[in-house]
Amino acid sequence: MEHGSSGLRPAPQAPRGALRRRVDQLWREVVKFGAVGGAGLLVNLLVFNLVRHVTGLQVVRASVIATVVAIAFNYVGFRYFTYRDREKSGRTRELTLFLLFSVVGLVIENGVLYLATYGFGWDSPLQSNVFKFLGIGVATLFRFWSYRTWVFRTLPARETVAGAEYFLETESKKPRPEVFR
Repeated sequence: MEHGSSGLRPAPQAPRGALRRRVDQLWREVVKFGAVGGAGLLVNLLVFNLVRHVTGLQVVRASVIATVVAIAFNYVGFRYFTYRDREKSGRTRELTLFLLFSVVGLVIENGVLYLATYGFGWDSPLQSNVFKFLGIGVATLFRFWSYRTWVFRTLPARETVAGAEYFLETESKKPRPEVFR
């Protein structure tokens, strides 16, 4: 606390608006990720059921095919909608990491379905769709974290620059002891 003409007052802090902007920005990202992911979910489930019923492939094989189609669909949506404002240099690196984390998500998603189908014998069409959906949900949490952290990296944050400028400005206005004048 500092002493002022009216008594004690709190020491200057970073603008409250910076936290609000960060929360708003994260919320917009989650909504965009959800929009692309929701469309990808529909693609995934439609392709899964189409392949399963038209070809007669085993459940997990049909699911892997559907997941691969959804991964391709989602990359386009994430790159050109959700994360269009993110760093665009190093597309080879970005695509490599996207595919790596997508494969991990594929294993998570289809691992849940595999366990339900072959571990517990739950393989009716309804059960397969429920566990496919559950697997997608678990894998989505992993994908959101990994894509935003490693694949579609943020450019230097304006808030960080603004916070540093604010800190420098307030530090320069603080009274200095007489010894240092």
